[in-house]
Amino acid sequence: MSDDIVNIEVDGKPVEARKGQMIIEATDGVNAYVPRFCYHEKLSVAANCRMCLIEVEKAPKPIPACATPVGEGMKIFTKSPKAIAAQKATMEFLLINHPLDCPICDQGGECELQDLAMGYGRDISRYNDQKRVVKDKDIGPLVSTDMTRCIHCTRCVRFGEEITGKPQLGTTGRGETMEISTYVAQSVDHEMSANIIDLCPVGALNNKPYRYSARAWEMVQRATVSPHDCVGSNLFVHTLRGTVKRVVPRVNEAINETWLADRDRFSYEAIYSADRLAQPRIKEHGEWRDIGWDDALATAANALAKADAEKIGLIASPAATVEEAHLLSQLADHLGTANIDYRIARRDVSDQDDDPIYPSLGCRIADIETQDSVLVIGSNVRAEAPIIAHRLRKAALSGASISFVNNKAYDYYFDVDDYVAGEGLVQSLAGIAVAASSGDLPEPVAALCKGVTPSAAHKRIAGSLADAESSLVLSGNIAGRHRSYTAVRALAS
Repeated sequence: MSDDIVNIEVDGKPVEARKGQMIIEATDGVNAYVPRFCYHEKLSVAANCRMCLIEVEKAPKPIPACATPVGEGMKIFTKSPKAIAAQKATMEFLLINHPLDCPICDQGGECELQDLAMGYGRDISRYNDQKRVVKDKDIGPLVSTDMTRCIHCTRCVRFGEEITGKPQLGTTGRGETMEISTYVAQSVDHEMSANIIDLCPVGALNNKPYRYSARAWEMVQRATVSPHDCVGSNLFVHTLRGTVKRVVPRVNEAINETWLADRDRFSYEAIYSADRLAQPRIKEHGEWRDIGWDDALATAANALAKADAEKIGLIASPAATVEEAHLLSQLADHLGTANIDYRIARRDVSDQDDDPIYPSLGCRIADIETQDSVLVIGSNVRAEAPIIAHRLRKAALSGASISFVNNKAYDYYFDVDDYVAGEGLVQSLAGIAVAASSGDLPEPVAALCKGVTPSAAHKRIAGSLADAESSLVLSGNIAGRHRSYTAVRALAS
């Protein structure tokens, strides 16, 4: 038997669990459901809601399943009268101050408190005194607050501290007077801050643009992916009678885990923007006018048919789907032209013969957080790909060396070993290349590095990459738009 495995019993059934594993993880693994509010698999254990109280043999009283590690021979009872009584008592206390406004709450129909109140709540409250009322907070244009509904699970607080690294929400006061707030009035403005909407188990934190516009059971759910960056975060689009009402994350541990960038969550509003081009236009005599789709397609087809194949150029958006790009390539083949491209932001294409078949990170997205050393070149990664920035933060918290080479410095909420900024990308990378080499640089790179003396930061970055068991060099959009991208890529390689 492995030293990392312990034998326990859950509701009379033998179960093997990992040593140090919390009881709630072991019970979830065998589908023995234990109710919970504050527990979340991506956050640290808080054990402050007490909803997960269960009975353990020889324990003097019910204990929280989320904060109690398993032990050899432990006998756990999740459905015993003692456990159910403790859970019902906890639910009664949670509902003492909770307002009875489910009919007007956006969380209605998908509320964890609502669901568990059906199973563990009473039909009549024994509490007849005045309920607590908490003033709502203005925390920005994306998240609405109804803080009287808050049950102090602190999921939103732990999310800021542990996931984004930017703790903007916290607790003030104690006991019944405790409140969740920003303390000093401000907006929550991290690029992933709206995930607190999904984390909140009640209706205290809601999607402000979506507010009062639909009910959960009225909408149709469609699975899709985000088009805004290279990550392709998995998400669900919720529609009501053909209109997109909101976007929520779709769990995929290999890509975006359970999180979603605010850009991916709220950009659907642009679909219905008055500035959006809703139908084709044609320019005649210097003026644009709207035309129908049939006329537009016929006009485009005639123009392409009459044109010389060598003088036809087709440009695809980098955000286009693979299927759309494939159809465009088939159209190019039919027209007999090879002038097709998607690199609309790239200025230097002098070495395009060395371009890869398709852009790639060089590893799986989930593997970024397991690297020992990462160098990011020419990227404001928090703005370009927030999920990649999140993975880099996890790597840094695990002890990885994270370094940046950029034209200017950007803020990150994790420890950065070296940040080389204020000088040209080519000059900075040349210094790192010289520090990493033993004098045998290839000819094109050697020419770029001629006369370059590496600084102390260049040497540290080069040493970190060389000494790491697994290392990664990432090139961002700023590098891709650089006027000397050929040199940047040669030095990065």
